Amino acid sequence: MKYVYILQSLNDPEQRYVGVTSDLNQRLARHNSGRCPFTSKFMPWELVYSEQFKEELEAFARERQIKKWSKAK
Repeated sequence: MKYVYILQSLNDPEQRYVGVTSDLNQRLARHNSGRCPFTSKFMPWELVYSEQFKEELEAFARERQIKKWSKAK
């Protein structure tokens, strides 16, 4: 299974991050550990949304779709 997820920074709520992973808990821990260069600047993060997909291609297509959204959406 693959998951599309949206994180929101607790220090700067305007900052969001969209990604794909096979393990949500592990990925959130990695973002909050400072090991991801982009997200380390805005730690800590919280998971605000996720979707589950059987196919990896579907998950990446959904990630691209979400990244095109406006912040208001």
